[in-house]
Amino acid sequence: MNKVYCCYPGGKHKALTMSYDDGRGFDRKLVEIFNRYGIRGTFHLNSGFLGGNDHVSPEEIPALYAGHEVACHTVTHPTIGRCPMPEVLEEVLEDRRALEALTGYPVRGLSYPNGSVTEEIEKALPLCGIRYSRVVGSSDGFGLPENPYRWKATCHHNHQLMELGEQFLGLFKRQYLYLMYVWGHSYEFDTKNNWDLMENFCRMMGGKDDIWYCTNIEFMDCMDDYARLCFAADNSFVYNPNARECWIAVNDRDPIAIPAGATVRLDA
Repeated sequence: MNKVYCCYPGGKHKALTMSYDDGRGFDRKLVEIFNRYGIRGTFHLNSGFLGGNDHVSPEEIPALYAGHEVACHTVTHPTIGRCPMPEVLEEVLEDRRALEALTGYPVRGLSYPNGSVTEEIEKALPLCGIRYSRVVGSSDGFGLPENPYRWKATCHHNHQLMELGEQFLGLFKRQYLYLMYVWGHSYEFDTKNNWDLMENFCRMMGGKDDIWYCTNIEFMDCMDDYARLCFAADNSFVYNPNARECWIAVNDRDPIAIPAGATVRLDA
C-alpha cells in the first residue's frame, strides 16, 4: 500500500502564522513589518471599539489588513466565561456582522477576550459560524491543534520568541507537519519598547522555501481540505472534492498537487 502524507500548500512541511488582538493603532506598524518580510497572520478586532481610543478606523480595515485575516474578538471585549449565553452569542455574532460588512468575506475566526471560555461557549461557536478560537498561553511546541476551539499558540512574542524561532527553522523531518504560532498585542511592542524583537524575528523567519506563511483560517481550511480527500481503500488513487488543490507526499517521493475536483492515481 502507498504511504501517503499530508503536506501544506506547495508540498511544504512547516507553517508559520501570527495572531494579534484588539485592533489598536500599533497594528499599522506591525502589518508593515509583516508585509516587508512576507509574514502573514490574523488580526482579531473588537468592532465596538473601531475608530476610538487609538484603535484603527473602520474605513482603513480593508486596505490595512489586505493579505491577512480579520477575525472576531467580540464587540466589546467582555470576559465571556462570566456572561450569560445570550450575551455571549450576541457579542460574537454582532462582531462577525460588523467585520464582514467591512471586509466583504465571511469572518470565521475568534480569539477569546481575556482568554475566557467555557465548555458551553466552545460548543456554541460552530453554530455561530466560528471555525476556530485561540486561548491565551504558550505551548512551547510546534504541534498541530488537537482542539481548534482551544487553540494554544506556540508562544507569546515576549516568551522565548527568537529561541523558539531558531528551533523551528532547524526542524527537518518531513514525516511530520510543524506549526509555529505567535500571538500578542501590537501595543505591547510600544509599551516595552521592543519593536526590534518583531523586526528581527520576521527578518529571521521570512523568505524560507520550506515554510508556508498563512493566516489562522488558511491553516484550518488546509486541514479541513485534507480531511475531505477521498482515498481508495488500497491508497492507489485519491479524489479531491475541494475547491482548492491539496498537496500530498507519496512513498517518500517529491510532493504532488491534487487539483480541485480531480482524481489522481498514486501508483505511477
